[in-house]
Amino acid sequence: MATPLSAVVIARNETARIAACLESVRSLANEVLVMDSGSTDGTQALSSKLGARVIETDWPGYGRQKNRAVAAAAHDWVLCLDADERVSPELAASIRAVLATPHACGFRMRRCNRFLGRDLRHGEGYPDWSLRLFDRRRGRWSEDPVHEKVIVDGRVEALVGDLRHDSAESLAQYIVKQDQYSTLAARAAFAQGRRTSAVQVALSPLVRFLKFYVARLGFLDGVPGLIHIAIGSFASFLKHAKLWEMQRGRRSPHEKP
Repeated sequence: MATPLSAVVIARNETARIAACLESVRSLANEVLVMDSGSTDGTQALSSKLGARVIETDWPGYGRQKNRAVAAAAHDWVLCLDADERVSPELAASIRAVLATPHACGFRMRRCNRFLGRDLRHGEGYPDWSLRLFDRRRGRWSEDPVHEKVIVDGRVEALVGDLRHDSAESLAQYIVKQDQYSTLAARAAFAQGRRTSAVQVALSPLVRFLKFYVARLGFLDGVPGLIHIAIGSFASFLKHAKLWEMQRGRRSPHEKP
């Protein structure tokens, strides 16, 4: 008998994207749980209609919200998703196979990011390995303010198949999000005692661009790949610039992003 699985999704105002996510795990998971943080567009009703158990709560931050969802799940094995992600058939088959007799505490999967209408297959857009399937008795989400990750005490292995990510954001929305993330990242670095310099402010975007666009063949993803890496490089510049501003006392690390 296969190990029972809970698929957990955190959401807020996701009616345009959550249906595809929930449909992709309908036949895979024994339970689908949506942790909603104040949606006003009918996300809760749509999720319930699609068979999910919905819990409404406040928003404490990404890592904490995901830990809440994991703790509220009915089963110990959880698959954590965002509303703009969906499990490919190949990945679903791989998950079923490992849950027949789990031989590790967690499993990571390749995430394929779709950006400006194109699947990114190089650079920083792929394979974008993400640990999303794990035994909650042996793992949990970190509570980092940005770029949270699953920490597992035990063996981790890789799955076959892609977790598909299609945010469907406009370019303007994506840039706004990267600006917010860079503030959170700078704030976290400052709190950890890290500091930057003029050299790092200047070189960090160049190093990132060369790493992902050249060394990791991001140029093969065409114009969308170029734009994606250029924005990522600028976000690196912003993080260091904001950290420099904080350490000079010109910006409070507690200021809203």
